[in-house]
Parts: sequence; C-alpha cells; structure tokens
Amino acid sequence: MLRLALLTLLLCAPAFADDHQNPFLNTDVFELEIATDPQISPDGSQVVYARHANDIMSDSTRANIWIVDADGSNHRPLLSGADSYSSPRWAPDGSRLAYVSSAEGRGPEVYVRWMDTGQTALLSNLENSPRGLSWSPDGKHIAFSALVKGEGMTLATPPAKPEGADWAPGVTVINQLNYRSDGRGYLDAGYTHVFVLPADGGTPRQITSGDYNHSGSLSWSPDGEEIVISVNRNEDWQYRQQNSDLWSVKLASGEMSQLTNRDGPDFAPEFSPDGSRIAYLGYDDKRMGYHNTQVNILDVNSGEVSVLTDDLDRSVDSLDWAGSSSQLLISYDDFGKRNLASLDMEGNVSPLLSDIGSVGISRPYTSGSYSVADNGAYAYSTGDAQRPADVAIGRNGSSNKLTDLNADLLDHKTLGEVREISWRSSVGDHDVYGWLVTPPDFDAVEDYPLLLEIHGGPFTAYGPYFSTEVQLYAAAGYVVLYTNPRGSTSYGYEFANEIHHNYPSQDYDDLISGVDAVIEMGFIDEEQLFVTGGSGGGVLTAWIVGNTDRFAAAAVSKPVINWISHALYSDIPEGVTRYWFENMPWEDFDTYWQRSPLSLVGNVTTPTLLLTGEADHRTPIAESEQYYQALKLQQVDTAMVRVPEASHGIAGRPSHQIAKVDNILAWFARYRSDLQAQD
Repeated sequence: MLRLALLTLLLCAPAFADDHQNPFLNTDVFELEIATDPQISPDGSQVVYARHANDIMSDSTRANIWIVDADGSNHRPLLSGADSYSSPRWAPDGSRLAYVSSAEGRGPEVYVRWMDTGQTALLSNLENSPRGLSWSPDGKHIAFSALVKGEGMTLATPPAKPEGADWAPGVTVINQLNYRSDGRGYLDAGYTHVFVLPADGGTPRQITSGDYNHSGSLSWSPDGEEIVISVNRNEDWQYRQQNSDLWSVKLASGEMSQLTNRDGPDFAPEFSPDGSRIAYLGYDDKRMGYHNTQVNILDVNSGEVSVLTDDLDRSVDSLDWAGSSSQLLISYDDFGKRNLASLDMEGNVSPLLSDIGSVGISRPYTSGSYSVADNGAYAYSTGDAQRPADVAIGRNGSSNKLTDLNADLLDHKTLGEVREISWRSSVGDHDVYGWLVTPPDFDAVEDYPLLLEIHGGPFTAYGPYFSTEVQLYAAAGYVVLYTNPRGSTSYGYEFANEIHHNYPSQDYDDLISGVDAVIEMGFIDEEQLFVTGGSGGGVLTAWIVGNTDRFAAAAVSKPVINWISHALYSDIPEGVTRYWFENMPWEDFDTYWQRSPLSLVGNVTTPTLLLTGEADHRTPIAESEQYYQALKLQQVDTAMVRVPEASHGIAGRPSHQIAKVDNILAWFARYRSDLQAQD
C-alpha cells in the first residue's frame, strides 16, 4: 500500500503583494544572478564573492567580484566590467586580495588588489590557468597549481615537406589512459605542478616535479616552510586515480615527504592554526560505487591518524578550522539539504544550519560553499527553491542573509510552489523523498499532466533549490516530480549502495512508486505522464520506457545506452570498470549488456526524444546515436537534438539551457491531449 506524506511547504509567497505578477519565461535565464565562492575577511568584517550574470549579447556567463560588510551594508562591486574575475582570496592580514582574471585580453592570470587604495597589480605571466590560490602565512607568497606542458609521445619522424607545400596537420600520439576530459576536450601532454609566486610580483617558482599531477587545495604550515598537497604518486596512478595521499613539499629545497598511505583517496588538507594537526578528507577504497568521505586528523609530531566522523553516516564535502586548533567546521548533505556543522576532536558533530544553497540554477542539485574567519564567523552561499544562491554570514548557528540578488526579477514572477513529499517504494523497505512543484495558479480540483524529472550521477542528490528547468516545466502547466531514488546521496551509505553493481535496478521502482503516489493525490491525468532526465537520469529515462508504456512521451538527455561502449569510450573508463562493475566488459559481457537500456529497445513504444551535446566526453553522443538508430529501426516515434559545442554540462551557455527546455517541452506538447484539444 503506497503511503504518501505531504510535509512542510518549503517556501512562502513574496514578501510584498504585487498586482502585476508574470510567469517565469525562458528569457529570464539571462536575468538571473548567482553568488558563489563567498570569502569572509580574516577579521570577519567583510565578505567578497563572485557574482555570476548571463550576458545576452555574448551568450556567456561573466563573474565579477563584489564586496559587502558583515551587517549587509556597503554592498558594491569590487572588480567588475566586461572581463571575468574569480577565486578571490584574502591575504592573512586582510590588506590585499588575490584573484584570477582574464582581463586585458590575456589568459587567466594572478592579480592582487590592495584594499586600502584599490590599486591592482598583475603578478603572473602564465601559459596555463592557475588554480587553488593560497597565501603564505606571512603574506609574502601565493601558491597555486598549473599545468606544465610536456612534449608528449612521438613515434615516426615525418619527412620534410617541400617549401611552400600545404600538408595536413601532423598526427598526435596518445599513450595515456585518460587522454580527454569532458569540458576540456583532448588533453595537452604534461602534468600539473605547484608554484610559489612572490606576492609583490616576480617569477613563479615550480616546487614539485615528476610525472604526476599535483593539484587540489594547498595548505601552508604556520611557519611557512612547507606546503601539504594531495597527489597520487603511485606507479599505477593512471589506473587507480582514487588512490591519492598527502605529501609535504619543502619550499626551500622541493623535498617531498609522504604523510599518509592507504588504499583510497586522501585530500583537502588543512593545517591547524597551531600547526600540531592536519585535518583532511578521505576514505578506505572498498571498490564500492559510493563511499562516505570522512574527516581525518593527522598528528604532525607522532604521525598517528584518527577518524572523527565514523559515527556520521554522511559524506563530508569540505572542512575548515573554526578559529582554533580544536574545532572544525564541516559541510555535508542530509536528506537533500547541505548542512554546516561544528566538529570537535572527539568526533562530536553539532549541526549549525541547513540552508547552504545550491550554486547552480539549471537543475536543483545540492551544492554550495563556505569560508571561515579567524574568530570563527563564517560566510556561506544560501538559497532555496525560489531563489538562486545569495550570500549569508553566521556564527554559532545564528545567521543573516546579506544579499538578495534576484529580488528585482523574481519578486515580480509567479513561480511554481514547491512541496516536499515522501512515499514507500514498492520494492524493499525504503521511504523515498522528493519534491512536488505545482504550476502557477494551481487548482487541486483540475487534472494536470505529470512530468517526472530524474537526476544524474547516479551518486548525487536533488534538494529544495531553485531550478530554471523545473520552473519552466511548471510554467508550461506540468506538475513536476523530482526525487532522490535509491542510489542518491545524503541518505547514508547503505541507501546509496543499493545500486552497487546493480544500476539501473530498483531505483526504477522507487521512481514509479513516486509517480503512483502523486497520482493518488487526485489531480493528475493518468493518460498524461511524461518523463525526462539527464546523464544518469537519461539512463533511467531510457530504462523506464524499456520497461513500461505508461508514459505519453519521454526525453532522454545525454544518456548511457550501452555500458560496453560507454566504459571504453567515455572519459571515465577506470571509474566505470572499477567501481560500477565487478569485471571488465570483455570478461562479463552479459552483465554489461543486461544493465544497458539498449538491451530493452525492443520493448519501447513510447515516443522518445534524444538530446546530447556534440562535445560531450562523459556520455558521448555516440550513445544517443546508437539509441536513435535502434528506435528508428523499431519504428518508434523519435528525434535527436544535437547541441553544437556543448559538453556534458549541456546548459553551460544560457541559450543552450533555453534550447534544452524548449525542445523537451515542444516534444511533449506533441503528445499532450489537453493541448491537442485546444488546437
């Protein structure tokens, strides 16, 4: 018997009455703004952050750096204009701000701004983008990581071409397992290394060496003599990419010392203020599809390691020392919401807040970040289902929202109402949680089409966060259900690993049970069910139409259709073959095939749209092409939308985000009986 529990209505109406409310439109995507990367000053008096806005003329997203006082006053641009500015980082004394910018027509470079005068200086002259800016404790140096290009492998030497001849470009020889990356394309030969740059300008000095990638967060020792980094320097690093360790690098000599050594990743190191401890994240790799990332403490003097979060059945996303050497702040996702909590050295977790807001706007994934001042105050990104991320500040659990970047737009829009719901899955002893979004001017006595929207990952989670896609679906008259079926994160280790070596599987039953639960509420037209999802959600959408004909139409976005081809053609071959399957595809062909939606294509009768970016290396468009041809051969009503230049993050450009939603809605409109009746 399905059980449905309507929970708290998450969001209230706007703070003031407006007689001129308008629906949310696709072009409103260009008007939205997002606050990311909030960085609180060392004394806690100010916050700088990256303010992202979409440019309708260039069809791109531009980030400027803004500043606001801790009481919400003096909110103003610090670095703005046609160029992008990002990664602001305060000097230890708060007198300067380092940041990255592509200003003046250059590639990304390191700049510093003096806060008292507003003067800025270009510090670097780099060939490749700097990442992970980190000030030395005395403020005299800035460390970062960047790619150092190599020659790459060569085999044959081409003959000399005649003078003036116009030959084809030379060949490229590839000999790495990971030779391309989604969003970056084919990778340049070389390795990422750590550099130290004088904070008043000069030449960056490379302090790491070897054919390994040294990246991620960089932590200076309090005396400024060494930097601790996370790096996989094992011989088999190409084939065991999750097996990183902590290493220290002496600035004077470049001498490296290994600090941790286990089968699994260690990363995100942070020296305690007194230098006696290093806190870091990591886990023992058990070759499960999902692992809880835990907080670890390394005693610098003894080398002993302790785990602080054994009793927290959640994965920790980030950590920072909270103004002392005995207290940490950590963030983790719980039931679809990102939480901030304090953690002491005995492992006691004390929740502080649960409104860290998603810094994305396309779909309602959990995300968001925070930073900590010397006195323990913190700044963080905050948001909800009717507002993209803003900036908030807090201490000891109390907080104050400092910005409201989208009030000028969204206070004058009628958005879909968002409610949290739960139901019992038809398979297994599981309560499943999700969110129901009703159209503006919803009337429960009417019948509405239902749109099931499925998240990707699969080891990720949706939450009560603003989503342009969900709101546009609701504005088009759909009741939208988005949910966290088994395999989703934020519900514990066992729930996530219900799909270990078993995906897709009973997550299908969780989703269909959710559809049935919403139908039982009495305002859904059962003949008007629609389904869509991207990436892992695309996998499940294709799996659904291969198992049932209940849906009037489906839109499969950037899916995996054939696990055999995907395992050997995507940019994550080691992850797929090591963690999602027990054996290699040539050793266990039947298992790969049985879990492939392509194996069920003979059952499909549902009209099915396919939509994928042409530059997608995560779920390459060849996956969609296979399914398209198979559906055509089955004479199923289908079409394929190819998004030019788009990677796996298909909505990376505003116009692509609009095109994705518009084409899905146009496809569904062909099969909506209520719209056909109006015609």
